[in-house]
Amino acid sequence: MSGQADDGKRNGPSDEPVASPLVFPTDYPIKVVGRSERSLRTRIDAVVLQHAPDLAPERISERASGAGNFTSITYVIVAQSREQVTALVGALVATEGVLMVI
Repeated sequence: MSGQADDGKRNGPSDEPVASPLVFPTDYPIKVVGRSERSLRTRIDAVVLQHAPDLAPERISERASGAGNFTSITYVIVAQSREQVTALVGALVATEGVLMVI
């Protein structure tokens, strides 16, 4: 082993890029989970809209957990590229209050 981290973009010893199974543009659901708090939705919406400015409100759904301690928000964006999705997920993970991005 060379000790280098695998970035997941290569396929075995041939070092050929792995083709994405997705064809862009495509509908791409992203679920964000966080602790229920007033400003969570506002913060997450702002991040998503930076990366997917054409997102329509009807493509967003929100649901509270049974006990109301957590909130999940699902956004169905029209992803233009793998890089767009990767950047969006990275920004969401770094957002205050976000516990999980699926």
